[in-house]
Amino acid sequence: MWRVATRFCGLNKGRANLGKILGQETFNNRTKGTFPMKEAGSPIPMTDVRNKLRDIVGISTHWSDHVKTMEERKLLHSLLPKNQKDLPPKRMKDSYLEVILPLGTQPLLREKYLTVFNSVRFGRILEDLDSLGVLICYTHTKMDSVQMSPFSIVTALVDKIDLCKKVISPECDIKFTGHVSWVGKTSMEVKMHMCQLHDTVYHPVLDATFVMVARDSENKGPAFINPLILESPEEEELFKQGELNKGKRIVSSTASLLKMAPTTEERNAVHDMFLNTLDPRSISFQSRILPPDSVWMEDTKLKSLHICHPEERNIFNRIFGGFLMRKAFELGWATACNFVGTRPFLVAVDDIMFQSPVEIGSLLFLSSQVCFTEKNHIQVRVHSEVSFPGSKEHKTTNVFHFTFFVEKDVPLVIPKTYGDSMLYLDGQRHFMSTMHQKTVGKNIIQ
Repeated sequence: MWRVATRFCGLNKGRANLGKILGQETFNNRTKGTFPMKEAGSPIPMTDVRNKLRDIVGISTHWSDHVKTMEERKLLHSLLPKNQKDLPPKRMKDSYLEVILPLGTQPLLREKYLTVFNSVRFGRILEDLDSLGVLICYTHTKMDSVQMSPFSIVTALVDKIDLCKKVISPECDIKFTGHVSWVGKTSMEVKMHMCQLHDTVYHPVLDATFVMVARDSENKGPAFINPLILESPEEEELFKQGELNKGKRIVSSTASLLKMAPTTEERNAVHDMFLNTLDPRSISFQSRILPPDSVWMEDTKLKSLHICHPEERNIFNRIFGGFLMRKAFELGWATACNFVGTRPFLVAVDDIMFQSPVEIGSLLFLSSQVCFTEKNHIQVRVHSEVSFPGSKEHKTTNVFHFTFFVEKDVPLVIPKTYGDSMLYLDGQRHFMSTMHQKTVGKNIIQ
């Protein structure tokens, strides 16, 4: 089955577009591991990305300096443009970056990324993608006249991460590439690709789309960003795709089960599942039994609690979004593993909305459960909420959606309550969306 998921991956289209944007000869050289200095300079080591972000924002590495630093950033507010027209347009090439994660040549670094299965911890990759996406956006909004950026760039949404490799080796170097592909007035879409070196050639591993927003120097309000110049039909196609993605997000939000009732087809499916759980020996809606090869959804839950220490802060002294994604993924993976009793493999990450920042000192509550299954695929939903010590108020910060694959058929999950039924339908929608996009990618490749 994994071979099917691999063939579905649409990375080749994105890589082809990027090749046309950069120039095919240049792109081919980079894919083979040579990096022309005239275009983007030498690749950046991943360990330097966070340091570069601190330099751009002017943040100290010491937590004790955070109040002084934020006072200094207030002075940058006057440098922000009053209108987008006041900013020079930028090209997609201008924000293009290459970053190397030298796992193959630095054994000490490899330990940080290693799993017990001798593969790469995907939670660490999520952290790296988040940092790289922010750096790409700062590259796009760079002002040559100032040393410290007056912008605060934060992650708003992980639109999609698609994998086309079952296991990521910890013994080979990894290369990340990415650039801004769409720009609104205050938000940007970033396309990133990850490849791994095998036998002197970089092979695709994943394709990621993040949405970032620009805020003022104190991270209190929106800020205008540089518009994009489109220099080729390929760039126009990427920009058009960004517009379509924005439209899809609006439609998806409007059709959310939190706002609208399920469709007729979905209602009928839920009712059929309910009828299948009634005990035929008892004429009662209260007598419920599990059908064969199935599990109640409520019995698949796992939970965790984390204290948000300063060590996990981002450059704006909130909890790093990559840390939240790593913790959510690891709990989601454990949920799938516990549910099926064997090792699950990630297929896709879908629609992570950063609804609210997480303050340092907060208590982070993560709740995970299997919400949909089909054949050998598992859809896991992780809900994140925070409270501050001494307060009983809980606030949702994120909802994460992960699609996993296992090498055997899995039990069906059956909702017992109406709330579980809505989670089931939401999980089904995310799963079908993921599989549809992979099918489209397959058709494009063929």
